[in-house]
Amino acid sequence: MTVNDAALTREASSQDVHTLYVDHHGWLVGWLRRRLNDACDAADLAHNVYVRLLVSGRLPQPPQSRAYLMQVAKGLVVDLHRRRLLEQAYLDALAVLPMAQVPSLEDQAIVVETLMRVDAALQSLPARVREAFLLSQLDGWTYSAIALHLGLSVGAIRKYMLRAAQACFAALDEEGGR
Repeated sequence: MTVNDAALTREASSQDVHTLYVDHHGWLVGWLRRRLNDACDAADLAHNVYVRLLVSGRLPQPPQSRAYLMQVAKGLVVDLHRRRLLEQAYLDALAVLPMAQVPSLEDQAIVVETLMRVDAALQSLPARVREAFLLSQLDGWTYSAIALHLGLSVGAIRKYMLRAAQACFAALDEEGGR
């Protein structure tokens, strides 16, 4: 039985979350600080781990607590790195714009958040679907070229493109519904 299978077998009460926090928060912050080399990021991510647990309403069984907290934290570390890469790519693109065309800080934050949603939607897709979409949208490849590259039919590429576009639109719809 994996951590995922066994860990989430009980509902969270405020006392259970408090106990989990008291027992493991210091360890989790230290573990994150060693991986991130940044005390502030470590504290923020440790906080976000507990927020995720509170939102889910489910907690790990005590023997799996650290393994489960580490698993959630690793996911958040990946998310942090992905976000920073996206932010940097966006800032690099803004750096070549004339000052009059640079969006406000508020608009920049909205764009980065939108990019994160689209990125998450694309990451949820199978690798070949994502690759076909990115080759088309970012590299300008034709469906025929993508089909040849991936060893698929043009019809399959059309289906991949539709699937990826639907995932992106769903991510944007989710944003608009907030």
